[in-house]
Amino acid sequence: MSRSLTDCNNCLQRFKSHYPFCPYCGQKANDQLTLGVLFNNTLSNYFSVDARFFKSFIPLLLKPGYLAKQFVKGRRLLYLHPAQMYLFISIVFFFLFSFISRDQAEFIDTQIKKDIERSERYKDSVGSSMNPKTNVLLSNPDSIEVKELVANTENDILKPKEKNNGFLDFNLTEMEIDSMIAAGASDQQIYKAMGMTSEDGFFKKRVYKQAIKFMRSKSGGSIFNAFTDSIPLAMFILLPIFALILKVFYYKKGWFAHHLVFSFYFFAFIFAMLTLIVIGNLIWNEFPGWLVTLMVLSIFLYLYVGLKRFYEQGWALSLIKTNVISFLFLLFVLPFAIIIMGVMAFLFY
Repeated sequence: MSRSLTDCNNCLQRFKSHYPFCPYCGQKANDQLTLGVLFNNTLSNYFSVDARFFKSFIPLLLKPGYLAKQFVKGRRLLYLHPAQMYLFISIVFFFLFSFISRDQAEFIDTQIKKDIERSERYKDSVGSSMNPKTNVLLSNPDSIEVKELVANTENDILKPKEKNNGFLDFNLTEMEIDSMIAAGASDQQIYKAMGMTSEDGFFKKRVYKQAIKFMRSKSGGSIFNAFTDSIPLAMFILLPIFALILKVFYYKKGWFAHHLVFSFYFFAFIFAMLTLIVIGNLIWNEFPGWLVTLMVLSIFLYLYVGLKRFYEQGWALSLIKTNVISFLFLLFVLPFAIIIMGVMAFLFY
């Protein structure tokens, strides 16, 4: 007696209906899209939380260079893919780090408010010696004099000072900007008084805009959050640069993809160490500083042993190359990335 046939929803091939999976593409027969299926597929496809992760995590921590060497040799299904390993561990780190960064942002805002309050008390104590028009702005923002001052921003203290060739030469002091904000001046009026012109480019105008945004909100925490939010992108840019440095020092030891594999696993280890440090700080308020130092130093030791095992060179030569690679990366590449992150944080917070 012949069995009935059914069509695969994925590849549209026809197969016998009693098969639990399509013999052509492997999709489960009669697979209903439930929340459980959707959630499981998300984890499996994007985070790969399966047996390979747990089989790979211990070698990642304790056997530097082992996973990269196995992957390059072709054992690519036994252990977790290097990019997936890096992605999953980095996501866990940034999720846990968000709790610490949130507290740090609140602390920064609190300190800024305290500084502003101290500054205001100082202004009150020396109010009689202040510029009369500035004093009017601070004490009576609804007065006719203030409105006239805002309407004539090019005159007196708001008159643009002689400009030089610098990229950012604000024509107003912080006190004068605060005075205009207190007087109810519009952003356009403040921009004009600060010296922004229609000929300025997008980047420069963005700096003016963000400066006023910060002066109005006095929120350094938002800039700090924007800075930490830019770290994942920066790290993803740093990773291929690190692989390129490896290629320079080991140019006869495989293709660029081989160095990239090592870099993915090495950066995954870095995030694993950072994750352990964050967990320690979250559950232990007085997490020992010496332990943090040892964990950070373990990153250098891990790189040293990993390079030796992966590229199969001598201990002495591997130590020299580890020091030079670390020096180049820390002295040139990492500071450049931090500067870029800071600029991006200020421009887009």
